Amino acid sequence: MQFLPILFFSLLLVFSFPCPSHSVRCNPKDKKVLLKIKNDLGNPYHLASWDPNTDCCYWYVVKCDRKTNRINALTVFQANISGQIPAAVGDLPFLETLQFHHITNLTGTIPPTITKLTNLKMLRLSFTNLSGPIPQFLSQLKNLFLLELNYNQFTGTIPSSLSELPNLLAIHLDRNKLTGQIPESFGKFRGQIPSLYLSHNSLTGPVPKSLGNLNFTTLDFSRNKLEGDVSFLFGKNKAIQIIDLSRNTLQFDLSKVEFPESLTWLDLNHNRIFGRLPEGLKDLQLQNLNVSYNKLCGQIPQGGKLQSFDVYSYFHNKCLCGSPLPECK
Repeated sequence: MQFLPILFFSLLLVFSFPCPSHSVRCNPKDKKVLLKIKNDLGNPYHLASWDPNTDCCYWYVVKCDRKTNRINALTVFQANISGQIPAAVGDLPFLETLQFHHITNLTGTIPPTITKLTNLKMLRLSFTNLSGPIPQFLSQLKNLFLLELNYNQFTGTIPSSLSELPNLLAIHLDRNKLTGQIPESFGKFRGQIPSLYLSHNSLTGPVPKSLGNLNFTTLDFSRNKLEGDVSFLFGKNKAIQIIDLSRNTLQFDLSKVEFPESLTWLDLNHNRIFGRLPEGLKDLQLQNLNVSYNKLCGQIPQGGKLQSFDVYSYFHNKCLCGSPLPECK
């Protein structure tokens, strides 16, 4: 049968040349860096797919850009990994996303080599045991739009230089051991005005009045040791939607505060706030309200959504009364 040699030759041609759709995408420089990172982390099982004989663009927890074929994302999540963030992460120049999340055995500090990642947009180092100060050098990452360093063991003060990041949408520094004051510079962001999450730390002193000059949408300063008057954070023309100042030692007259229509979440519980609840509160589309454990007095304004909140949103005040609390005498 004469066609057999022809068939054999055809098959030989097919298997001799790689199919274009399966051509190697991985950049050899990136592969070398990733293998160094794997080695520095002790060759964990989580990175078992990082086989030097395979294409690194298809490895677990990494992503290649379709146009450049360079590694642009390293997202390590819920891994049984011990050690420190390898300095080699700074040698992935096209990286836009860097994440080490929910890795309780990850320790040490943020490596300075991270400043080489000039394309970085998202830095998420959260739910780990990273410690030491939050480094000033993070302000060099000018393309960052998300800085998430929450649920760690960071200590020291908040770097004022973070306000030099022009594209930030959110800063998450909550659930650490930070001390000192909120930087005055946080009222001087020049580009985007980020949401600030600073709760569950040991921040002290007054909230800088400079923050009243900006239109924040979310401020969470709860569970710190902040004091003084923060009424300047409010105002009819502000854009604030969510504000949580609970469990501090703030002290101001709530009667004089005007609230913006945008406000949907207000938590002021466990402070030393006095005065009356402003009538303007009943005109808001509030999803959450808690003013308990303060020194408020007078009748709760009747109407709007104020009576939809239970007793626990209002109780333990000096002489606050009216539904849902007992009637005023």
